[in-house]
Amino acid sequence: MEENPNQDPSAITAADATSTTTTNLNDLSQDILLHILSFLPTLESITTSLISKKWKYLWSLVPSLNFSYIHFPIYKSFFTTRQFFSEFVDRTLILRPHLPLQKFRLEFIYEDRYGCHVDSWVRYAIRNRVSELDLDFFIDESFHIVESEGRRDYDFPFSALRNGKVRVLKLCRCDLTLPADMESMNLWSMKEIFFDQIYMTDDMVLNLLKACPNIEVLKLENCYGMENLRLCSEKLKRLGLSSFYTAERELYLELDCPNLVWLSIDCVETGEFCIKNLSSLIEFRTSIAHKTEHYGHWFKVVKQLHRIAHIKHLVVQNWWRKLATKDGIPKDFLLHNLKHLELQTGYTQYDLLGMAALLELCPNLETMILDPLYKIDDDESLSEELLNKPIHFSIPSLKEVKLKVIPGENQNQIVQFVALLKKQGVVLDKIVLVPLYSGISVSRRRPLRAEVNE
Repeated sequence: MEENPNQDPSAITAADATSTTTTNLNDLSQDILLHILSFLPTLESITTSLISKKWKYLWSLVPSLNFSYIHFPIYKSFFTTRQFFSEFVDRTLILRPHLPLQKFRLEFIYEDRYGCHVDSWVRYAIRNRVSELDLDFFIDESFHIVESEGRRDYDFPFSALRNGKVRVLKLCRCDLTLPADMESMNLWSMKEIFFDQIYMTDDMVLNLLKACPNIEVLKLENCYGMENLRLCSEKLKRLGLSSFYTAERELYLELDCPNLVWLSIDCVETGEFCIKNLSSLIEFRTSIAHKTEHYGHWFKVVKQLHRIAHIKHLVVQNWWRKLATKDGIPKDFLLHNLKHLELQTGYTQYDLLGMAALLELCPNLETMILDPLYKIDDDESLSEELLNKPIHFSIPSLKEVKLKVIPGENQNQIVQFVALLKKQGVVLDKIVLVPLYSGISVSRRRPLRAEVNE
C-alpha cells in the first residue's frame, strides 16, 4: 500500500497500533489463562466456564484452589450459608481432576458438624501434593460477634503431612495435636510456617522445628501457652513473634540462630530476652503498645541491640528519651552499619529529644522513615532545662527523610520539624511527606445481619 504524503504520520502509527495490539481473551494461551484464573476465588473461577466452550473446563485445571467464605453468597441464616459452602467445596473437589496443587486456601467458620468435611478437604490437598496449605478459621472479628457456647476449634491432622509435599503451612484459629513421633516425621519439604491464634507450648515449638529440619521462616502470632522459649536453629532465616500471651508469667525468650536475617518482636511481654547468636541479622523490628506500663517489656528487647549492632535496618518506636536515662546499654555502643531507620514517633519536645538520642547511635544512617505514634499515655514531664534545650540531630550521612502524616493532625509540629531538619547543616537529597488516612477501616464483606440475628 502506498503512503499518502499528506497524511499525519502519528495518525498512521496510532491506527496500526490499535489493529496490532487488540487481542481477544480467547487468543491467549491456556497457560496464561490458568495463571489469570489462579488469582480468583475458586467460585469466581468456576463462573468463567460460562464464557465459551474453551472456558468450560479451564477452572478444573487451575493449579490453586481458593475457597473464600467472604466471597460466598449469604443466605437467610448462618447455618444455611455454611451448609451450602460446605456442599460447594465437596462438589468442586469431586469434579476436579487429581492434578498437583500449588496452593490450597480455605476460609471457613468451623463447627464440629463439619469436622469430617474439613478433614477430607485437607487430605485431598495433601494427596495432590499441595505446596502451600492455608487454613483460616477466623477470617474477621465480625464473624465472631456471637460465639456459640462450647464451640471447639478444628483439630488439624498434623500427622497427615507425613505423606505430602507441603512447603508452606498457614494455620489460623485451630487446635494442633502433634504426633508422639514428631522427630521421625522428617518433613524435609517444609520451609515456612505461619501460625495465628494457636495454642503452642515450648516443647511443641521445639518438636515442630525437629520435625521440619529445613524450616527457614517461622511466624507465630496471637499464640499462647509458651513461657520459656529457647530457639536454636541453623536453618532459620526469618522469625516473627507477635501478640504473645502467657498464662501466668512473662515470656523468657532465647535465640541462637546464626543464619537469621530478619527478626520481628511485636507486642510480646518479655520477662527476659537473651541473644546468644544472631550474627547474620540484617533487619530487626520491635514494637509494643505505647503505654507506660509496657515500657519495661520494650526496654528488655531494645537493650539487646548492642548484641546485634551489625544490623542494617531497624524498625522501632520512640521511647529513646526515657531509654537515655537508663543503664544497661554500653556507653560506647553505636549502630555503625545501620543504613535504614523506621521510627514510630510524635513531634513533641519529648519525642525530639528521644529522636536525637537515637540518631547519635547511627552515624552512617542514610534513610529515615517517620511513622505516626499512637500514645496511650501522655509524655513524662520534662524539666525546664530540657523543655528549652535546643534540638540537634547528628545526621552526617542522612540522604532522605520520609514523613508519614495524617492530614489535619499535628500540622504545626510537622512544619516546625521540617524546618528543624533544614537547620541541621546537612544537605538532604529529599524530604517526602506521605499522607495517611485515619478512621475505621472498610469491612472486607457485607454486613452480617443474617448471621448475627440467627
